[in-house]
Amino acid sequence: MTRMRSLAVILGVVVAMFATPATAATSPYAPLDRPGPKLTVPAATLKAALQCSGDFKGSTLQPILMNPATGVTVDENYSWNYQPAFTAQKRPWCAIHMPSHTLGDIQVSGEYLVYAIRTMRAKSNRDIAIMGHSQGGMSMRWALRFWPDTRTMVDDVIGMAGSNHGTETLPTCIVGVTTCLPAVWQQQANAEFIKALNSGAETFKGISYTEIYTKTDEVVTPPESAGLHTGNGRITNVATQDVCPLAFYEHLAVGTIDNAAYVLAMDALNHDGPANLSRFNKAECGKLFHPGVNPANVGMYLSILSGAPGLASVPLPYINLVGAPMLPREPALRCYTKAKGC
Repeated sequence: MTRMRSLAVILGVVVAMFATPATAATSPYAPLDRPGPKLTVPAATLKAALQCSGDFKGSTLQPILMNPATGVTVDENYSWNYQPAFTAQKRPWCAIHMPSHTLGDIQVSGEYLVYAIRTMRAKSNRDIAIMGHSQGGMSMRWALRFWPDTRTMVDDVIGMAGSNHGTETLPTCIVGVTTCLPAVWQQQANAEFIKALNSGAETFKGISYTEIYTKTDEVVTPPESAGLHTGNGRITNVATQDVCPLAFYEHLAVGTIDNAAYVLAMDALNHDGPANLSRFNKAECGKLFHPGVNPANVGMYLSILSGAPGLASVPLPYINLVGAPMLPREPALRCYTKAKGC
């Protein structure tokens, strides 16, 4: 009997050594290290969508890629705030012009990001940073999740009010009842897209993640859902109210004019690792606008007005002012996201 028990123990150890962990065996999503698929968007289209400025070879400053929010173009989001700020710093930057005012299928936007990351890394011969607002603070993670080669090209991810876990604010999109734009479906808290995005790991080793949000966010709810928690990346999740207790800027402002968000983003760009709250100067809390924002600039107001049709298309079902297809349900996940692949 003792011999049989010993044999059973040995067999149990052998089985445990060679068995696949249950979570890995049952996951419906692609393994974290599986190479990404070929890009389906034509190369000429991807090239035309990438706008770059600055000396990528000669600058000592980390290059940054700007990723726009849902409902706006990259010009409407950044041309009157962060682009002039980075240009004044002589920091090389690129910006992506996403199709359909960033309201199309985010899986397609992911291909634009993969192309941009690879192109910028080749242009600069150093790892880059990616910064985004709202959807733009989340969608770069699609590229990092499903195209593993991009992870070695990115040093910093900076999200401002990023919809990293979707939002509970868009209950108006109901399957079989309403039609909505693709990116609106995909950013609901219970979306299949969000589940695939966060599968396996939310962050990756070698990348620093600075996730900035505001407790007064009325679009990404709950606001703290912008934070990231799993994986091996270095993470700072910070509300603007954590550094400036009286901060009142909401979703749109935190990614465009908020000086507290700007200072945190610059801290991440200018130091190793994510933003460090101990380096934040409280004197920055008294500034209404960050460098690059000029309230006397007429172009600022024109950019804001031009973004109104796209923004109006976000919260309302049936409303489409940007030309993207209206869908009765969320776009199906692409085959490369699945465990069995394509």
